[in-house]
Amino acid sequence: MKASVLLKSSLLTSLFVISSCATTKYTEDISKNNYSNLEAGKMYVVKMKDGSKKQKMLFRNVDGNNLVGTAGKKDSTEVIIPKSNVASVRDSRKARITAGAVVIGAAGVAALVLSSSRAD
Repeated sequence: MKASVLLKSSLLTSLFVISSCATTKYTEDISKNNYSNLEAGKMYVVKMKDGSKKQKMLFRNVDGNNLVGTAGKKDSTEVIIPKSNVASVRDSRKARITAGAVVIGAAGVAALVLSSSRAD
């Protein structure tokens, strides 16, 4: 009984985590990439294809072949990233929400397992 409850709850938690992916990947062919899902005024973490350091940016707009933004809400340093160098873009707000949901889900699973072990 204990193993089946634990197995079911961990399966549901892992399905939730997998379905909460907040990353948009981009292909080598720039013409196939759709950057219209990026919203101006939101913070994004951009992973580069060349393996350089991830870049955080407050997205502003797409200007030709570049993503344009600033380094942060309080830092007005302009950041220009070529589309050809973008491997993936992650919404940092969604990632924090997902992490919080995982913690809450883990606490729920622990409570469920604890209550089922006391019922026996």
